[in-house]
Amino acid sequence: MSARKSAELSPESIARSNRRRLAAEEGALALADVERQSIEIRKNMARLREAREAKQAADAALQATLPAPTVRKRASRAARKPSSTPATEQPSLPANGS
Repeated sequence: MSARKSAELSPESIARSNRRRLAAEEGALALADVERQSIEIRKNMARLREAREAKQAADAALQATLPAPTVRKRASRAARKPSSTPATEQPSLPANGS
């Protein structure tokens, strides 16, 4: 006798095929969701890039209208005026420590 499968499916095979079908459907939904999120992210990045470039252009235009800042040289220590009390004339302490 040959053991042939019957035309009816077992409950286990039906459950297995249902799980596979559901997994495939959920996978397709998940991929669509990921694609939708990535499109939203790219749109937001483009919007932020345009805003940043517009701000940089406005800042550059503002800098072009302002006069160039003058560079001041710091006076060297030798050229500065001496202080009112010279550093060498400090009060001395008594030598015996009292």
